[in-house]
Amino acid sequence: MNLVKSSIIAAFMAVSGFLSAQNALPPSAGASGLAMGNTGVAFENIYSAFKNQAGLARLQGISFAVQAEQRFLAAGLNSGSVAFAYPTKSGTFGLTINYFGYSVYNEQKIGLSYSRLLDKNLSIGGQIDYVGLRFQDSEYGNRGTVTFEIGMQVRLLKKFTVGAHVFSPVRIKLTDDPEDVIPTQFTLGVSYKPSEKVMVTAEVEKDLDFPVSFKAGVEYFPIEKFGIRAGTGTQPTQNSFGFGIRLEQVQIDLGTTFHWDLGFTPGISIAYNIPPSKTTTPTKKNTQDKKKKSQSGK
Repeated sequence: MNLVKSSIIAAFMAVSGFLSAQNALPPSAGASGLAMGNTGVAFENIYSAFKNQAGLARLQGISFAVQAEQRFLAAGLNSGSVAFAYPTKSGTFGLTINYFGYSVYNEQKIGLSYSRLLDKNLSIGGQIDYVGLRFQDSEYGNRGTVTFEIGMQVRLLKKFTVGAHVFSPVRIKLTDDPEDVIPTQFTLGVSYKPSEKVMVTAEVEKDLDFPVSFKAGVEYFPIEKFGIRAGTGTQPTQNSFGFGIRLEQVQIDLGTTFHWDLGFTPGISIAYNIPPSKTTTPTKKNTQDKKKKSQSGK
């Protein structure tokens, strides 16, 4: 039954463009982004590694994340991703690994990124991607190519962040077929944080081969460690919801989208952050205070 369902869904997706040939298109920005209408271009956390590398420039410590989705609950339409970010004084370096598919057909993307703050309100980022396609049937062979993506973020009035991202701006062929190319995707979005408890996102996304898509989401943390999320999107029309748990260094998120014809796509993600070590730099005042304490103790 699962095989029949997967075949029907795969055929429907191929015709209607849901996969967009998939071909390394950016995955969800964690289950949090999935639950918020699949937004994330204006996020400023580890999941920016997937949607807009410029957001990694604001990370304060080494961060890891893993996430997984099962498209429409169908066997064979699985997606898994891993992200790692390492902030330094000269910028943040990142690594992402994405996998989509199963044994008969699968796609992999490995990305190396760099991002940095140009000033306190402006950040930029970019990533070089290797895209690989694998077929179980040797008749089709295996394919691989390289592309890139770039992004930027601007903070406005402290509560607004505007993000822009382009995936594979140059049309790169996968095969000799001129129509078999890596998709080009443009995304422009904004996040609004009126308080620490609330965030609202909205995005416009354009794949060169498909109509413009509009997305929006909201996040609300009624208490410090637990939050709820919801979102919606067009092209295709989907609704989404989920929740998140924030601990001291760990964040766990669950989310799902619902397509009226194909059903649910659930996802889970876990992020872990290592806070930067706090070191006190010796100063003249500190040295004088130490001397005074030493003398008073005699």
